[in-house]
Amino acid sequence: MTRRVARIRKTDYGTIVLHWSLVGALVVAILTGLRIATEVPDRTWINVLDAVLPASTVWSGHLPAAIVLVTVSIAYAVYMRLSGLGHRIRLDRARLAGLLGSRQTRWGAVNVLLYWLFYAVLLAELSTGIALYLGSASSALVDIHWLGMWLILGYAVLHVLAHFALGGQQQLLRLFRPARIMPVAPPFDPADLLALLDRPGTSTGAARRSPAAPPRRRPLLRSVPFVGAVGLAVVGVTVLVAVERQTEDRLVIRRIAKGDAPVLDGDSSDPIWRTARPVRVLTEQGGNFDGKGETSVEIRAVNDGVWAYFLFVWEDPTRSLKQLPLMKGGDGWHLLHDGFEAGDEHAYSEDKFSVLFTTSDAVLAGDQTFHAGRTPVAGSPSTLSGRGLHYTPSEGIHVDVWQWKATSSGGQGWLDDSYFGPPARPTAAQIAGVTPYRGGFAPDPGTSNYDDNFDPRPSGSYGQAMTPRRLPKDFRATMAALGQIDLDPNHSDSDGSRWFLAESDSVPYSRALDDQIPTGAIIPGVIISGEYSGDRADVRCAARWAGGRWVLEAARRLDTGSPYDIPIAAGTSMRVAAFDHAQIRHTRHVRPIRLEVE
Repeated sequence: MTRRVARIRKTDYGTIVLHWSLVGALVVAILTGLRIATEVPDRTWINVLDAVLPASTVWSGHLPAAIVLVTVSIAYAVYMRLSGLGHRIRLDRARLAGLLGSRQTRWGAVNVLLYWLFYAVLLAELSTGIALYLGSASSALVDIHWLGMWLILGYAVLHVLAHFALGGQQQLLRLFRPARIMPVAPPFDPADLLALLDRPGTSTGAARRSPAAPPRRRPLLRSVPFVGAVGLAVVGVTVLVAVERQTEDRLVIRRIAKGDAPVLDGDSSDPIWRTARPVRVLTEQGGNFDGKGETSVEIRAVNDGVWAYFLFVWEDPTRSLKQLPLMKGGDGWHLLHDGFEAGDEHAYSEDKFSVLFTTSDAVLAGDQTFHAGRTPVAGSPSTLSGRGLHYTPSEGIHVDVWQWKATSSGGQGWLDDSYFGPPARPTAAQIAGVTPYRGGFAPDPGTSNYDDNFDPRPSGSYGQAMTPRRLPKDFRATMAALGQIDLDPNHSDSDGSRWFLAESDSVPYSRALDDQIPTGAIIPGVIISGEYSGDRADVRCAARWAGGRWVLEAARRLDTGSPYDIPIAAGTSMRVAAFDHAQIRHTRHVRPIRLEVE
């Protein structure tokens, strides 16, 4: 009895190289993509994968992986064409009929169908990813991009199972066994047969008896198709990257006369703003904003040679001024909050807006300042929210950050001037989990004029009754200043309402005064006292909300001379972020905005 020898299956070198390049790029893209997704409010469960997900330079890994995917996709299409291997993936009537054929034919057809499903999903991923990068996407495209990742993971499993069903272990191992490309027989053409029969001195029998021409040896690697395909793909992607560099957003800060400077009043009708060319960016993946987590931001800027003036306009469905108010219950005062104990308040928080400046020449200006994970700084406390921290990689490197807060600072005419620097040494309260550790995020030297109307406590005890630091002198006057009280965070606060306690209108807590305030009363969670000073007081502002949008005007010297500030000059990169009654869940955009100062 003769033993049947199993045929060792192999695959051509070109396909193997392209296949594993694709796999490697997909692994990087998926791991970095999952880390990016941890910033989306409803996907914090991904933090359970902290140990395997990258923590820093996440975008700097995600985008090159996407470029490799585009390159491999183009190279694969060209390679299939030049090498004559298109029959492998041809989806025609005969292939579909194979679904009803023998087991081998059926699984061959299933594999081709899965290929085309993967091509469609990969095309959708690349298209939505490019749109997200260019800042022209929407929450719907974000969801499609997210779904596509899971479809690719599911495809990977089905791909392996289908190939195993087609040819078992040998079929799977062929991608580790390179070989020459087998010549593909040309399609039958009757004209060739007639030409052979019509050849002088040739009979049918003679034609059958004539020795066949020896087959030509194929090169080990079809170097011309493979190299040509990769070369064309690299050239194509290089052109696309060059075009992208030329289309990045550039904010021209036009020079104006000092007498034409805008008045900081939160009104965008100043004539000078109509002469400033706007830049518009779509920011997404934040919290709230009617559940979409996105908002469009329009930016204009001018300068008078000493001061730079900015106009920021963004869509926000609600005017949110309530910053952690307190309500009196039968057993004392209680903080109104939803997530504050984890450093992630997303209901009773004031609207905020943030601006980042950096001179880093990195394409992704913010990627070197954010480090993901629960404990991104070794030996320091874990973050209460489970998210990462902002800090720069070394001493002497600072990123300038402005933060406008609708009640705490903005209502007094200030943008809180802050910075990202190297990780700070944690305080005793941060080690104990009483206050959140903030990494390298800190205010500039100086003082602010706002504070919480309650003492910090361990994160698990904010549901218990507490004692306010200050009470209003005249409870009824304070209630009137709050306007129409609506505790639904998705409803706007009244125009002109004041959700802070001024030092002049309040006194330190006393039991006697507390007894005069009825149960169910609400008082602000912010105290305003003192003045802004030092570097922290470098940025002035004014803001108004109307018709579903905020208008914020801000001004700062072009160069403050502070080591914590970035000069507003040509080549500086800027990024913006909006918060809709959220403590940390801000929107974002990927590409920085380049400044051009006249």
